[in-house]
Amino acid sequence: MHLFRKLFGDIYQRRRMIAELAGSDFKKRFAGSYFGIVWMFVNPVVTVLIFFFIFQLGMKSVPPVPGVPYVIWLIPGLVPWFFINECTQGITNCLNEYNYLVKKVVFPVELLPVIKAGSCLLVHGCFLVIMFAVFVIGGRMPMLTWIQVVYYSFAAFMLSLGLGYFTAAVNVFFRDMTQIVSLCLQFGMWLAPIMYWDGMFTTDHPWMAPLFKINPVYYIVTGYRDSMLTGHFFWERPMNTVYFWAVTFIIFYLGLKIFTKLRPHFSDVL
Repeated sequence: MHLFRKLFGDIYQRRRMIAELAGSDFKKRFAGSYFGIVWMFVNPVVTVLIFFFIFQLGMKSVPPVPGVPYVIWLIPGLVPWFFINECTQGITNCLNEYNYLVKKVVFPVELLPVIKAGSCLLVHGCFLVIMFAVFVIGGRMPMLTWIQVVYYSFAAFMLSLGLGYFTAAVNVFFRDMTQIVSLCLQFGMWLAPIMYWDGMFTTDHPWMAPLFKINPVYYIVTGYRDSMLTGHFFWERPMNTVYFWAVTFIIFYLGLKIFTKLRPHFSDVL
């Protein structure tokens, strides 16, 4: 618990610095780009269109929520995934990206993953606004559970940060980690029920249901859809909630422990 107290104590004490650096990181992505922030939305929009044509027009997929168009059902699954994907990859490479800060003795290196995650959270906030707008334009009336996406965004933040502490530390010594993370995330996207309904498989093969739920991303994706579509609260899935936070706590603790153990050698390698 000492590691957690120290980390969250540093985050609280340096919250202004973290916010400023996260904002600078957000702006830096689009510096020198002609279209600037527009590129932030191009890939997600193209992804949604591809899945729309394949699953709705091509395969005639029908979402499990009655009366809900496929795109409206798809978006709450893709929005948290875009955040987890970008956040995990960004944190993995953050020590190399900010190597000049790593080499400064006085700088708290363990805050760099938090800064990168904060930058990704700003992008995620923009996508949440767009998601709400699409739902309202699509005729979906706001529900109280929409507020719950804040909780699930925090859950995605903690899971990504915990994974990121491990991958960032290893990436300093083993640069192939970036490629491994990218590959694992590609598999992870298909192992979570984002583009398809998990009932497509579990109805005929009940043994597959626990396999889907082992993936902690399942909890987040399902939670976003509960919040935006069905109106269920997170405490209505008590076992899933306990499992998710137990797994996330273990991942976070192990990732932070490995990061702390390897930290003295970062500046020598970088």
